[in-house]
Amino acid sequence: MTIQSFLEPITPDAIRQSAQLTLPGAEDWMQGRTLYGGASALVAYLAAIRTFPDLPPLRAAQVGFVAPVGGKIALRAEIVRQGRNVTQVRSEITAGGELALTAFWLFGAGREANAKHSAPALEPAPPPPEEFETLDHDKAPAFIANNFEIRRAQDASFYKGGATSDPVVRRWVRLKRETGLDPVAEMVLLGDTLPPGAMRAMKRPGPLSSINWSFNLLDTKPSTRDGWWLAETASEYADEGFSSERLRLWNADGRQMLAGMQSAAIFG
Repeated sequence: MTIQSFLEPITPDAIRQSAQLTLPGAEDWMQGRTLYGGASALVAYLAAIRTFPDLPPLRAAQVGFVAPVGGKIALRAEIVRQGRNVTQVRSEITAGGELALTAFWLFGAGREANAKHSAPALEPAPPPPEEFETLDHDKAPAFIANNFEIRRAQDASFYKGGATSDPVVRRWVRLKRETGLDPVAEMVLLGDTLPPGAMRAMKRPGPLSSINWSFNLLDTKPSTRDGWWLAETASEYADEGFSSERLRLWNADGRQMLAGMQSAAIFG
């Protein structure tokens, strides 16, 4: 089942009518009881841009994962405010008649820059993905094994004292097959792929769950080499069952494409 088939029911008419939709092949994108966060965010993003196709480029988003999103959903999208340069759109996913995901998308036309500088280079720069083998997906959620190829991005010397104890997860990631998605939609799908960095600080095994995700898109026309993107999650603070996470995404040449934050629930 291709991702285009999965997304095909998301049409402007279905969204305007709040029709009940069945997403074909949703089981390929499930993480436990819910669609993987990137897949559910992508559904909400497409609800926005398919309802309002003349929007300027996406600049930022705020996504709230409220409840499990299954294969049977309804969608809603509305323009909250449309200015000369910036348009703000809200989209929602309901499942079983209850709100399951809410997202706020900021679209903005470019203009002459009054401030300009690049994102800092990643230090130390990781070896290219060709230097690492594909990781075994035996213990990964089904959506990873079905859709992603993942490789290490650093050896053990990257972590403190030569041990993998820092609360950082950094991996090379690419989709297993061509999706036909535009590059920005692919960023939405890929940006929340890795587990929270707090998994490296957990005292015992237990579930982790994303609660929200906000990001700024640093390049409105992202591109990379051979489909590879460098993804990172890093826990900046964790206590009382929650972790504040930094999420970043670079292309294969080391240019940062996405900068985000997330709150994650830590169980166990």
